[in-house]
Amino acid sequence: MSDTSPLFVASDIHGHYDALVEALRGQGLVDEDAAWAGGDARLWILGDLFDRGEEGVAVVRLLRTLAGQAAADGGLVDTLIGNHEVLVLGSRRFGDVAFTDVDGQDRQFLHWWVLNGGFEDELGDLTDDEVRWLETRRVLHVADRALLVHADTESYLGYGRSEEAVNSAVRKIMSGDEPEEWWQLFRELTRRHEFMGGDGPARVRGMLRSFGGEELVHGHSTIPDTTELAPGQVTEARRYCDGLVLNVDGGVYQGGKCLVVRLN
Repeated sequence: MSDTSPLFVASDIHGHYDALVEALRGQGLVDEDAAWAGGDARLWILGDLFDRGEEGVAVVRLLRTLAGQAAADGGLVDTLIGNHEVLVLGSRRFGDVAFTDVDGQDRQFLHWWVLNGGFEDELGDLTDDEVRWLETRRVLHVADRALLVHADTESYLGYGRSEEAVNSAVRKIMSGDEPEEWWQLFRELTRRHEFMGGDGPARVRGMLRSFGGEELVHGHSTIPDTTELAPGQVTEARRYCDGLVLNVDGGVYQGGKCLVVRLN
């Protein structure tokens, strides 16, 4: 694919398959049969495919199908890892095994996944191949001038100071069997709202200096939760933090839109 091809992002699908398909169709990226129609366009989902809606596995299978179809046309479809991917994959790997986190608190992945809107049927529905695919996705990526991440936090810096270093560190954790490390990753990817205060621009510039890009694009914290807008009033992404940050999470699980946003 070309770096000048159309670049689209969406985030926080949360098992809402139909909303995703409708939004992709609205941007001309899929046809009436939900097959790829975007040519050499690039589509990145910024994590949280699962939970709060019941079709997370269907979303995974759609994205993998679209990835193959897009590649044949010179395009790209891929997803980042969000905190809910860590939860569902950790629940599948560790279940109700008890362990102690760094603060000395007893934890169980399965318990916390259900509390966060997980559906236990999906653990059995995911194939081993789908699990391996999810575990090897990136947690951040620079595309054109945009630093793509799931969460509005600088916690990524704790895993390295380059895109390659961070993604390698996370892949190592997710290929291992240490629930404490998985849990800490979940905690770090759950942090939020770190760019909304007065020191937000300095934090973002630190991220951009380390990883590259001229703007940071995220999901995770819904636009309704970070503004005075009701979910039904959100029609577009929100730019904030001196124009350095773009939030693309319309809050689909709250009744808002699934936003598919073109960045170039």
